[in-house]
Amino acid sequence: MSVVHQLSAGWLLDHLSFINKINYQLHQHHEPCCSKNEFTTSVHFESLQMDSVSSSGACAAFIASDPTTKPENDDGGNYERFTQKFVFRPELFDVTKPYITPAVHKECQQSNEKEDLMNGVKKEISISIIGKKRKRCVVFNQGELDAMEYHTKIRELILDGSLQLIQEGLKSGFLYPLFEKQDKCSKPITLPFDTCNLPELCEMAKHLPSLNEMEHQTLQLLEEDTSVAEQDLFLRVVENNSSFTKVITLMGQKYLLPPKSSFLLSDICCMQPLLNYRKAFDVIVIDPPWQNKSVKRSNRYSYLSPLQIKQIPIRKLAAPNCLLVTWVTNRQKHLRFIKEELYPSWSVEVVAEWHWVKITNSGEFVFPLDSPHKKPYEGLILGRVQEKTALPLRNADVNALPIPDHKLIVSVPCTLHSHKPPLAEVLKDYIKPDGEYLELFARNLQPGWTSWGNEVLKFQHVDYFIALESGS
Repeated sequence: MSVVHQLSAGWLLDHLSFINKINYQLHQHHEPCCSKNEFTTSVHFESLQMDSVSSSGACAAFIASDPTTKPENDDGGNYERFTQKFVFRPELFDVTKPYITPAVHKECQQSNEKEDLMNGVKKEISISIIGKKRKRCVVFNQGELDAMEYHTKIRELILDGSLQLIQEGLKSGFLYPLFEKQDKCSKPITLPFDTCNLPELCEMAKHLPSLNEMEHQTLQLLEEDTSVAEQDLFLRVVENNSSFTKVITLMGQKYLLPPKSSFLLSDICCMQPLLNYRKAFDVIVIDPPWQNKSVKRSNRYSYLSPLQIKQIPIRKLAAPNCLLVTWVTNRQKHLRFIKEELYPSWSVEVVAEWHWVKITNSGEFVFPLDSPHKKPYEGLILGRVQEKTALPLRNADVNALPIPDHKLIVSVPCTLHSHKPPLAEVLKDYIKPDGEYLELFARNLQPGWTSWGNEVLKFQHVDYFIALESGS
């Protein structure tokens, strides 16, 4: 269970536990004549070949063998089947202290001001007149004023609800106070650098030869499948219908596909395979790449304009009474856009507004709550698709509980950028249990969900996982 505690204020989640409860078990074959230390696997993916599933972040380790299953090799001998289990790297959730504290924030601000003045950069708080400087009041623009007004409205809700859940987490031991000595001994996290550029691959895939009528058919990976062409992973929905994890390779990089999951790796211009998937989704979660100043400056990832986001064919993807959940930044322009333009254009009625509150392992906010720049929370806007025709609702929809407003999701965030917490368990009381679920602009996969995006496999890279050592 990813839900550690549930109170009237909301939920305290364990994101790492949610990932690791996924059955990341990989079946492999091994010749008995070789020792475990000499083991190599030879699972072929046509133009792709996996010498071993191990890499810098995942060493070869085997936790079980199945002596009853011994397929023959090319020489007529038998293979032994081993199961390799992977878990997500726990250090990626090791957030021991706030990203910035009020004292550090003030000190850094003063330091930056001195440096900028030395470089001849005029600061907002001062102007230069004939070699002299005089202070003046900071003038906030309308967006900043709107943000402050919004923060004032929800501040007590965020503070009170978070403290209740944090206290429960401290009592149970899920959250724990850190000593100064422990902070000093913490080691920097080294992230894998060899992941391939998935958006560029999606762009290249547009120029692949057309597959005619086969182009948009679903590719199903079954229990015994060991071969798939690399080009088949683009421009079509890929399903892992087996009960075990599959490994695929793109441009020499290995990715883990959890069981009972499906995905479409493409950009927004190539969503037709998802429409041809012939599924109507009961839940759609969207994490749009919102445009903002920091994204423009860093060029970290591409963003979409409001017009491009409105063109996403939600009405064609949604089942009747579909629950739509959209992640939104704290920029009021985006919040108003969702409520006043985006949802009405999709015939979606806003039913609730929730917040994700990010804390450290000891229960502190990752940013000062009243910081004028970055806040320790993000928003989620929940809505229901409204049917134009008077269709009767399914029994499961009638029995679903009404969605409450102003709920909090409190969790320790992953240190990987934009790795959002899972919503499956917090939404379970408000959706049908056997429904179809879709995540748009996803960066990871989940069992029971269809995921789409041009970085949909990003956090499935094998280097984000480690393999458990087997017992002797």
